Amino acid sequence: MDLIGPRTFAADGITVPLRYTTFRRLWLASLLSNLGSSVRSVGVAWAMMQMTSSADKVALVQTAMMLPVVLVSIPAGAVADMYDRRIAAFVSVGIAFTGTTALAVTAWLGLITPNLLLALCFVVGTGAALLDPCWQSSVGEQVPMETLPAAVSLNGISYNIARSVGPAIGGIIVAAAGAVAAFALNALLYLPLMLVLFVWKRIAEPTRLPPEKLNRAIVSGMRYIANSPSIKIVLIRSLITGVIGGAIIALMPLVARDLLHGNAQTYGILLSAFGLGAVIGAPYVPKISKRMSGEAAINACALSMAGAVATVALSGALLMTAIALVLAGAVWMMSWSLFNIGVQLSSPRWVAGRSLAAYQAASSGGIAVGCLAWGHLTDTAGVGNALLISAVLMFTSPLLGFWRPIPRVGARGEEAEVLDDPEVRLALTERSGPLVVEIEYRVAQEKARAFHNVMQEVQLFRQRNGAYGWSIARNIADPELWTERYRCPTWLDYLRQRNRSTRSERAIEQQATAFHVGPEPVRVRRMLERPFGSVRWKEEVPTKPPAGFGPTTTNMASANSSNLGREL
Repeated sequence: MDLIGPRTFAADGITVPLRYTTFRRLWLASLLSNLGSSVRSVGVAWAMMQMTSSADKVALVQTAMMLPVVLVSIPAGAVADMYDRRIAAFVSVGIAFTGTTALAVTAWLGLITPNLLLALCFVVGTGAALLDPCWQSSVGEQVPMETLPAAVSLNGISYNIARSVGPAIGGIIVAAAGAVAAFALNALLYLPLMLVLFVWKRIAEPTRLPPEKLNRAIVSGMRYIANSPSIKIVLIRSLITGVIGGAIIALMPLVARDLLHGNAQTYGILLSAFGLGAVIGAPYVPKISKRMSGEAAINACALSMAGAVATVALSGALLMTAIALVLAGAVWMMSWSLFNIGVQLSSPRWVAGRSLAAYQAASSGGIAVGCLAWGHLTDTAGVGNALLISAVLMFTSPLLGFWRPIPRVGARGEEAEVLDDPEVRLALTERSGPLVVEIEYRVAQEKARAFHNVMQEVQLFRQRNGAYGWSIARNIADPELWTERYRCPTWLDYLRQRNRSTRSERAIEQQATAFHVGPEPVRVRRMLERPFGSVRWKEEVPTKPPAGFGPTTTNMASANSSNLGREL
């Protein structure tokens, strides 16, 4: 199955998630919040252009908003996976509300400066960066899994409806009452979202194992991504798309001022056209992903985006520029929706927040770096030439498919059933470790190559889920005997690792087990590594596991090979 390929919605269409009360309330509240953010973006950009004529400073507004995503996304994703996502989202919105309120107050008092404006934009961006992993990963808790693609697209539509209407409203407000009114309205429109989050009665799924600490959770998320080739490719492609496509985002205020010789209302019209295109494009995402491969869909969006950006650079007429921006907004939204859905549907729930955070860091980091680079280039080459260079790069970006094509892989997001703890006779605590696991397979020599190929897939998901030091060895005295070996830092980490497998990973494990021949089942050894100096023979050192924590079932060394895939 294509990572971002064929997916179908429920028969009743894209509006099905709105039947669920929690999702509907959050969706409407986020629509108002996004509307306020769009109004604020006009006020911020226009306030900066009034204070300075530097293209660098204007482009830095987008960088200040996007940079926090790069800096805090991974910790934010870990928080989203470890703690109550409702509370984390509420705090995140509170940070954005505080930053926007400070913008309104300082602008009203006449204390705003370019550097202070950028600093407060960074605060608002930090709130948004903390919110996004909580928001994205909680969608699966608000609607059934079969409606998840529709819910993801609806969230995109909410954002882009606001972006299509908000800038026009923002342009009128800024022209009539100044940037301070835009900032104040944004602050007010955060309040409904905070209220809905406050009253949301989220039902948290109970977990048998204690949550990871923040630093360990970050490492676990990074390890999962590092051992997921398909997700790494999406991150690389989204990063490059953000760098190249960031030109149209960063330079749109300068298009309005320098190419169209307009004012704040002109800028609002351009933003509205871009947002309108995104709203138009969103419903076509499932149709495109159904009829085209992921690689073909991304390439089609890139080529269309190149033509639209070139038109903006050369047109000089408001109507033609607006039409081009409608197309640009549509394909821009389609690209990010395809990337987003692919990552979300390919990540198990235990790491969904961190996977989405990495995706957001890559995409927003690309846009932030791109905005900075395009601002520097514009100071030298001019707005039109910078946009033309962006169009040429976007036109050639499909060549990336020869280097890092969007892969076709099976979805890994379906979590398998929870396994009972293996029985042990040595008293362990959750911190006991390192733990060494050895699994012995007996494989016919003529099937050795096929077995080794399957074990490469086993290596990836073992390491994704928490193992390290993985190896596979063949006995030189008995060539049919193979030994898989890996470590886990502690007993608790091992229990987590064995219960993180998805159904497709368990199926791969069963494929490896199917190669085993002989009268005896696959043999599993679990050993507590004891390097010199690690054993403390003191009476006060506890030797029993805490109450409610520990092994409960049969020894895996004697398990049947047909059940091994469920028991490792």
